[in-house]
Amino acid sequence: MGGQDEVGYAADEAARGETKTLDRSVSNQVGEMNLDGGHQLERGLKSRHIQFLALGGAIGTGLFIGSGQILATTGPAPLFMAYISMMLVVCVIMNDLAEMVTYLPMKGISIPYFVSRFVEPSLAFADGWNYWYAYMMLLAAECTAGAIILQYWTEAVPVAVWIALQLLVVLFLNIVAVSYFGEAEFWFASIKLITMLGLIILGIVLFFGGGPTHDPLYFRYWRDPPGAFVPYMTDGNTGRFLAYWTAFVRAGFSFVTSPELIALSAGETVAPRRNIPKAARRFIWRLAFFYGLGSIIIGIIVPNDDEHLLSGSSNASASPYVIGIQRAGIKGLNHVINAAVLTSAWSAGNAFCYSGSRVLYSMAINGQAPKLFAKTNKNGVPWVAVLATVLFGCLAFLNVSNTGSTVFAWFTNISTISGFIAWIVVMITYLRFRKAMQYNAMLKDLPFRTPFQPYSTYFVLFLVIILTLTNGFQVFFPSQWSASSFLAAYITLPIFFALYVGHKLYYRTSLATKIPDVDVITGKKEMDEMAEMDATYAPVARNWVERCWFWVA
Repeated sequence: MGGQDEVGYAADEAARGETKTLDRSVSNQVGEMNLDGGHQLERGLKSRHIQFLALGGAIGTGLFIGSGQILATTGPAPLFMAYISMMLVVCVIMNDLAEMVTYLPMKGISIPYFVSRFVEPSLAFADGWNYWYAYMMLLAAECTAGAIILQYWTEAVPVAVWIALQLLVVLFLNIVAVSYFGEAEFWFASIKLITMLGLIILGIVLFFGGGPTHDPLYFRYWRDPPGAFVPYMTDGNTGRFLAYWTAFVRAGFSFVTSPELIALSAGETVAPRRNIPKAARRFIWRLAFFYGLGSIIIGIIVPNDDEHLLSGSSNASASPYVIGIQRAGIKGLNHVINAAVLTSAWSAGNAFCYSGSRVLYSMAINGQAPKLFAKTNKNGVPWVAVLATVLFGCLAFLNVSNTGSTVFAWFTNISTISGFIAWIVVMITYLRFRKAMQYNAMLKDLPFRTPFQPYSTYFVLFLVIILTLTNGFQVFFPSQWSASSFLAAYITLPIFFALYVGHKLYYRTSLATKIPDVDVITGKKEMDEMAEMDATYAPVARNWVERCWFWVA
């Protein structure tokens, strides 16, 4: 698009008969996208790349490892209910993001860019650093989980070696051209999805007694003591509700920041107005299939009191699926599945490093982070931002002086609360975007619209606020108090507010941009023209093989 690639924040006021000019020296206050020639990303990601990138981030150690922690604490019923509940939350977040990003899929955009443009810059500043902080912690969590998985085979190799190897693999895959990164992530995620599909089939076989012992499991572990619910913190119905709520909060780790992966990749996606909606819709249905059935299978093949499950008193080095296979007496398969789970950790870590570096890059070209992070190599990769993200991912080395389960719990708590805060900001931004579109009578111009809006967003916004405030409710029970657990559960809140208030006091920004002043025009013309060109050159299937491939890709 040449000059059109540089998307200024100044609104095109021609329709109102006036011209508005932006002072470029204060771009960090208004969220201008400064995409000079030396700061360009490349559109090298196809639909299948971004679909699997998002699934790769969502189906990771949260399902393969963290689910065992939830099962051990709350029982099989809260585990299943929590994942279903969280999927409904993710569905709304994904829809909100897809509507905004499909409308303006510009190069270099990130969630903070939309926050600055549709809400106000101080919130965008805090949100941007919160996202990077979350992705950094998620990368560290995946490396910690990878080390736990590798210790299943041997504890002779120091855990630091395993962590270093994983970080090097992630660094290499994120430094090469984005098309190679997308291809690697596609195949990583493919292994993961094939593994999940096989585990679901295996679970059904074991359910009906198709294992070596021919002993049907049915819902045995849902009936036998302690039953489907393990009362948490107290007895009776209150204990069962707290078990569900604890599982609901912890299930957030599996999903936080995953919907954003599709949004962050929009600027590097081929034909974004065609591919982003397709990826968003399929992401939700695939997530529902794998998490819905996957969580039921875990509760069928493993009792919640199995000593090998990851818990506060155990440093177990196996996924609950691997434990279930061992219990069924299927020899050899446990090693195959554990290897696949390891690629899952690498895949998710790969996706989170990608996202963290793109957030940092976007903030740099937006004036909200040092310009150094805006540098790209000849392949269009923001290599300085990638290096910085991997460097802070080295927090995984905390695992060297603490047990794997303890460090994994720290990272999951910190990243979960960061993700919840990010989702709250996403929904506030979407509601402001929608109001601005209504004010300009442009809702009909949205290329992608989702049902039940804005009511579903209001409901989920309230729900996520409650989840955020109760994230670490356990520490307020006298017998459960722990300074480290309290900090892991709530330290992100004061950090976020400090960034927000500090930026607001320094730049004296308003509480929020007035709806009539919210810019929903800039960039629309260029994106409409690009969409028309994409439609002109859209591939046409010539036979059923190509139709099947285009459906996937």
